[in-house]
Amino acid sequence: MSGSDTDGVSLSVRAAEKRDAGRGVARIPEMARRQLGVLSGDTVVIEGESTTVAKMWPADPAVPENVIQIDGDTRANAGVHVGDTVVVRTKDTSTIREAERVTLTPPAGLSSRQQGVASREVARKLRNRPVRAGEQIRIEGVGQEPFRVVDTDPAGDVRITSATTVRIVDPDGAPGDDVDSSTSDDRTGDESADASGSTPLEETADAEQSPSSGVTYEDIGGLDEELELVREMIELPLSEPELFQRLGVEPPSGVLLYGPPGTGKTLIARAVANEVDARFETISGPEIMSKYKGESEEQLRRTFETAREKAPTIVFFDEIDSIAGTRDDEGDAENRIVGQLLTLMDGLDGRGEVIVIGATNRVDTIDPALRRGGRFDREIQIGVPDAQGRREILEVHTRGMPMADDVSVEAVARRTHGFVGADLDAVASEAAMAAIRDRPTDADERRAWNRNPTVHKRHFDEALASVEPSAMREYVAESPNTDFSDVGGLEDAKQVLRESVEWPLTYDRLFERTNTDPPSGVLLYGPPGTGKTLLARALAGETDVNFVRVDGPEIVDRYVGESEKAIREVFERARQAAPSIVFFDEIDAITAARGDSHEVTERVVSQLLTELDGMRENPNLVVLAATNRKDHIDPALLRPGRLDTHVLVPEPDHDAREKILEVHTRGKPIADDVDLPALAAELEGYTGADIEALVRNASMKAIREVAAEYGPDEANARADDVTVERRHLEAAREDVDAP
Repeated sequence: MSGSDTDGVSLSVRAAEKRDAGRGVARIPEMARRQLGVLSGDTVVIEGESTTVAKMWPADPAVPENVIQIDGDTRANAGVHVGDTVVVRTKDTSTIREAERVTLTPPAGLSSRQQGVASREVARKLRNRPVRAGEQIRIEGVGQEPFRVVDTDPAGDVRITSATTVRIVDPDGAPGDDVDSSTSDDRTGDESADASGSTPLEETADAEQSPSSGVTYEDIGGLDEELELVREMIELPLSEPELFQRLGVEPPSGVLLYGPPGTGKTLIARAVANEVDARFETISGPEIMSKYKGESEEQLRRTFETAREKAPTIVFFDEIDSIAGTRDDEGDAENRIVGQLLTLMDGLDGRGEVIVIGATNRVDTIDPALRRGGRFDREIQIGVPDAQGRREILEVHTRGMPMADDVSVEAVARRTHGFVGADLDAVASEAAMAAIRDRPTDADERRAWNRNPTVHKRHFDEALASVEPSAMREYVAESPNTDFSDVGGLEDAKQVLRESVEWPLTYDRLFERTNTDPPSGVLLYGPPGTGKTLLARALAGETDVNFVRVDGPEIVDRYVGESEKAIREVFERARQAAPSIVFFDEIDAITAARGDSHEVTERVVSQLLTELDGMRENPNLVVLAATNRKDHIDPALLRPGRLDTHVLVPEPDHDAREKILEVHTRGKPIADDVDLPALAAELEGYTGADIEALVRNASMKAIREVAAEYGPDEANARADDVTVERRHLEAAREDVDAP
């Protein structure tokens, strides 16, 4: 415990858990709970610069003993920020009365339609919540900004119950709807002043002067470490500038956030600005470009001048690469803008009051002069979230969603490798849309569903089928729905692939304990038609990881450097969306032995060798390649550490041919006179592709017989009578050109 007094404990403020945002909950550790003598659901008083009340819930055992977790609204009501210290005291339950009426004002800019939604939702979502006049409350699902409590009856600390009338009053004084917490029906409200004599309108005017929370740390999932780095660079200089003076150093002046689109760079900047009560100036790169000479620079100067006058200010450059690219001899306007930006960042007096944040997904295109110390002092990568991060992000986006018991957020997080925050937001939205499309058609049932909607697992399955990870959209041509059950035989090859790809993900602790690096590359080789490409697709479906398919000939480009660039981009995207499989089909087309091949192919081989050597840093990335001409591949690619696991995919033996026949006849109306083991014995020398063609041709012959005898309507009506007989298979064998 960081400290205590006779009737309270001192705790350090930390952001709330994602699911607790907007619920008025304070989570405290078990030791503090025992010291206060409170139980779950009891009301506690939190004293910072101001005082507020919240419901006490137990913290996770992993949370340190000196921490209290409260959301953005509670922090704002207590006048504290993350990292500050508050005193938590017990609240005598006899002093908290049940509210007869609570009056709220909506945030500015909330449309009348949204206010209508709010009037129905607010009473239900605030039930059992302790509140007091003057505080802010964010209603989940109704806008980003918080409502303000302007009046309670009786005055003081009250708890909203099922009998409380919750009334919404517009800031202009126009009365809104009265909502009973139990029925959510409209009622006529009482417009009298509270005990202090102030009217709701007067309190609203005062309330608007204080900053609202907007985006808070609870709205950002999966980026705790990155958020802490940004806070360190931005919050400290703005909240404790004297600390840097005592240390005799200049505070940081700029932070560059970079990473793939949709990972939360802009969201982090907005959240930090809201949490530190700083003014937020946004500069969108393309908007400041002007055809008139000097006007773009003038806009920049005006923005920085306003920032200095109204400090503390955060100046945020979104898509900064569009105006701060590397200077060259041709881009006159761009050169002048970069020069002006350098001058302005160097000229920031009292930098602790003005901080510049830049966001980009093309960090290498930014002028190097901006990336030195004294300008953008720190570069923070905002990467693709892992499974834990995806779970947090999904918790944020499904916070107000009524989900059925069969929905597991954790299971969805495990299935969404490579998805960034924006993709997961799209998954939640698509699931909700799928639920709406699935509504009952009967009018009465639909009205009942609209009052109490539910999103099921099948709706999330539908959403996952329609949303692809944005970082991979250019490269993922297919989402494999094939698994090893669709591949007949090849048991040895399947086992090697499982050990190379599945095991490092499933048995990561064993690999770590034995200090063993998993295989970095697997080469499937063998005659054409034996199932090499099918194995690769089945592996991706089996492991549920991102599958990047690259056809060898597609890489080759006639322009110097383009082929190597394509290889680099493939690996960069695969790294961003790891765990992933990069599959090179027909790899011999681009990796012929150097010295005997074209200059372009030699450069591609060299680039591929470089990328394969760099893969050791990322164990969640596996390269899979297929060829039927192993002897044509450059030997340097086949050595250990590169494509080091070689798997022969041979022509199938009798048992394998029987399993392949079982796969391809599965679900077909096969006649009783077809003996699959006997047929497999007769198909010596047939590959998997030959057997697939044989069964398909036999099916076509059966269809042809029915189609020739009857018209389309009658033939379709007799579909259940169609069978594939042995004679069809015998006839098909004559058409399939196999050994």
